[in-house]
This record gives sequence, C-alpha cells and structure tokens, in this order.
Amino acid sequence: MISQEKNAAVTRGLREAFGVTTFEDIRDLTISPTSDLVFRIVVQGSPFLLRIIKRVADPTCHFTCMKAAAEGGLAPHVWYTSAEDRLSITDFVEAVPFPVAEALIRVPKALQALNALPPFPTRANHLNTSCTFLLNKGPALDGFIQRFQAANVLPRAESEELLARYTQVADLYSRHDADMVSSHNDLFKPDNILFDGHRAWLVDWEAAFLNDRYADLAVVANLVVNSDAEEKVYLQEYFGQPPDEYQQARFFLMQQVSHIFYAMAFLLLGSSGKPVNEGRSAPEFREFHRRIWAGEVNLRDNDTKTIYGRVHLEQLLQNVRQARFDEALRIVSDRYARS
Repeated sequence: MISQEKNAAVTRGLREAFGVTTFEDIRDLTISPTSDLVFRIVVQGSPFLLRIIKRVADPTCHFTCMKAAAEGGLAPHVWYTSAEDRLSITDFVEAVPFPVAEALIRVPKALQALNALPPFPTRANHLNTSCTFLLNKGPALDGFIQRFQAANVLPRAESEELLARYTQVADLYSRHDADMVSSHNDLFKPDNILFDGHRAWLVDWEAAFLNDRYADLAVVANLVVNSDAEEKVYLQEYFGQPPDEYQQARFFLMQQVSHIFYAMAFLLLGSSGKPVNEGRSAPEFREFHRRIWAGEVNLRDNDTKTIYGRVHLEQLLQNVRQARFDEALRIVSDRYARS
C-alpha cells in the first residue's frame, strides 16, 4: 500500500516516534490520486495518521505551523515530521458528525485560540490560496484576474459587476497589522475541522501562514452561520464580547472578498475556461453549504465546482445590494481616514 520508495522513510519515522519499525494495521484514506497520501496506521494498539506529502513545495512551514497548533491544543499531537522525507505522523482523530449548533460555538473559540498563537511565518514566496490572495497586489494577482477576464466564463454584465465590486472592496480593505495573525487558511473545507464528540480539531496545515484574522472567520461562517442572530453569537464567541460596528463591518467585507474569490476560482476550475450555463439557477447558499458541512457534497468534479462558484457569485450579488454593504464600506473608510 505504501510505495517501495517511501518504505525506508516510513520505517525511519516509526523508529524515531515509537521505537518500532512496523505497524500492525493500515488503512488508506487518500482522497484522490493528486492529493497527499494519507493512511490510518495502528502502532502498539493505537491509531495514528501517516501523511506523505506529494506537492513539491518545501513542507517546513507546514510542519512548523502544525506543531505550533498542536502545542496550543488545536491540532492532533505531532509524533514525527521529516521535511526531507516529506512525511508526518500525528494522532488520529476518530471524528463524529459535528452538529452545526455546536460548531457555531466551538469553532470561533478555536479560531480565537489559533489567532493568539505566536505569529506563523509570512510565507512571502508562497502562493496564498486563501481569499486574501485578492488583496495582495502583484504579478500573481494580475495574472489571475487577466485569466478570469479572458476566459469569459460569465455573461459580460455579471463579470463586469463582479470585478467592479472586487475593486470597490479591495481598494478600501487595506492591511491592518493588528489583524495579521496565525491562520489556517484552508477552512472552507469541513474535512479540515474535525469533532471527536468533545472538542474541535483543526487539521491539514499545508496552507497555514500569517494572515488577516477575518479570512478564516469569514470562510467558516459560510459553513455554520445561517442568520443574523447566529452571526452575533458566532462573532461574540470569537471576540469574547459583542463585536463593535467596525469589527462587524470588517468581517462582512471579508465575507464579500471570500465570495468573490471562490466565485472566480471555482468558475475557472470547473468550467475549464468555457462559458458556464447562465440559464441554470444556482442552489440557495445556506442550503448548499449545509450539504457541504454534512458531507453530502464534495467539490471534486467540475460540475460541482462550477455550481459552487455560482453559489458564491449569487450570494455576493445579493449582499452588495443590501444597505449593510454600503454601511460597512463607510465604517471601514471612516476608520482608515482617522488613522
């Protein structure tokens, strides 16, 4: 099950972590041929997670962030890592269904604890795959926007409004150093938020780096917040007190950044550069995310990627027509004008 070329690396890891050279049982948990190799192994009667990284990027930052999160009680205990062998062994979490009502309370508390960790590396030369990619000006961003425009995946009017709203938010939402904190950056996938019946665990730290605190907060809210009342509960759990108008405004604007990012990225990925079916209505945002959270939907096939992109686009277009959008822009603008 483990390739011949990785046997020696796995043996080294087992020896260093547990003083043995073999496991008693193994189960392949790998999601797809292009993803990392993931296995549940049993060593001395206990289960562990063995991950063999396939991507070419140096995993040192990944392992550094994962260890810091584990030491902070947010990630499973780390028994072994090797950047050279691109391999890690951690505790295995026996996950059970995570009720949304529980997640609404537990996950923002976990995010608050994550953001309070000593600062993660900035990953200056690492591609930002979180929604804040859209806020970092440079050749990578320019190329992404040009590619989206050239693909013509949306009708012209929708594409122009999407990009106009993006410019409107990006020109205003500037970096605030106090909000740059240790972040996970890949929590739009519920697979990375595990519940063992007692506590929430955050896993898969490959995208972790120093980022805007509202990025993780916004993408998790897409999954677990279903009303204005729940948003207040969610933000109060994170901040430890009712959020002020500036915090609410910054959170709301980051939500729009996330909608723009996932709309653009997944429409490109799913459509393969071809126009999407504009006559096909998108599912309702909350219901679609409920199904993602429940494991009823995954984003592996192109058709589902396209639907996911349209779901975010429709939610963005609804949100920017609300009075709250203009009010959030005003509040954040006024704060910057005074600083």
